[in-house]
Amino acid sequence: MRHSVIVWVSSCLVYFVAGSLHARQTTAGLPIRGLAIAAPQAGEVDSFVAFMEQVLAPRGVNTLLLRVDFNYAYESHPELRNEDVLSKTEVKKLVAAAARHGIKLIPQINLLGHQSWASSLGNLLAMYPEFDETPHVQLPEEYEWPNPDGLYCKSYCPLHPEVHGVVFDLVDEIVEVFETDAFHAGMDEVFYIGDDRCPRCNGRDKAELFAGEVTRIRNHLSRTNTRLWIWGDRLIDGKTTGIGMWEASMNNTHRAIDLIPKDVVICDWHYERPDQTPVLFAMKGFDVISCSWRKPEVGEMQVEDMYRYRRYQTPELKDRFQGVMLTVWSGAASFMEGYTRYTESENPGEEAQEQPWVTFIRMFDTIDRLSGS
Repeated sequence: MRHSVIVWVSSCLVYFVAGSLHARQTTAGLPIRGLAIAAPQAGEVDSFVAFMEQVLAPRGVNTLLLRVDFNYAYESHPELRNEDVLSKTEVKKLVAAAARHGIKLIPQINLLGHQSWASSLGNLLAMYPEFDETPHVQLPEEYEWPNPDGLYCKSYCPLHPEVHGVVFDLVDEIVEVFETDAFHAGMDEVFYIGDDRCPRCNGRDKAELFAGEVTRIRNHLSRTNTRLWIWGDRLIDGKTTGIGMWEASMNNTHRAIDLIPKDVVICDWHYERPDQTPVLFAMKGFDVISCSWRKPEVGEMQVEDMYRYRRYQTPELKDRFQGVMLTVWSGAASFMEGYTRYTESENPGEEAQEQPWVTFIRMFDTIDRLSGS
């Protein structure tokens, strides 16, 4: 087991890993070296804490984004809990482990979009169907894409007068229990917004609706000095760039980039190519993080790009390029199992390479190489 202790010495960030000293010049490093993953399930917390201590901290991970959603024992709205949820005691184990290793915890609850998945309605709209932006769109018994309704995931109506009273209760509770000053609101892949049949949103500008929701969440968080993070895809013009409808917007929300507060942190995810959109966000005044997934070569190039941006941009721009994050779209247990299996393999080169744990390893190897450690 390797343990790391982080101390500041002059201008160097010094890592003690397995008793050996590794110095990284802070001017060459990345402020954010992150992992985004589903929060562990109840019963997985101890193994996840061990993974934080034995893998994440020694690797230099300093930011851990946990997708919590309804996987917590909310006291404010117990009707929104999943069946098997994290207790406050279990969350505090994660908080303590993160504090021991200098890891910033950022909880996420998907707001606006991602209120359903395939044929299943999410907890918010299941319990509060009046919040549904598109109640006329029925979830099919067997989901497939594409479909006549353009259904990917449901959204809540951002103009419903009661929706924020509910979701902000959850946000406040999760920020408090995680003892953090940052919250991730998701906000990605919002296809349903400003629907023509919504009595509140129809006829309204989709960019203004999206920007209004981002701004409302941001303003609510700012009351407790908590910073808002979101995915960046809805702020990119999918048609002009050719990036398309998934990693960018084809329903005109992209103009919201000029309407939202500049202190929102943008997690700019691109999984097939290392698209150069971090430059767009930085030039618009935002702190930006490049996010990869399962293609190791893409993750490596995103790391290299971030170092290049920070080295060659103007002083006004360079610090907006904050770093990189590996995103994992499976459960925490499957990622830990895949990582362990891969690292213990006698022939890792013969294992499947397009996996998030392989990308994680190669991204952080690239960080080590470029940091000179």
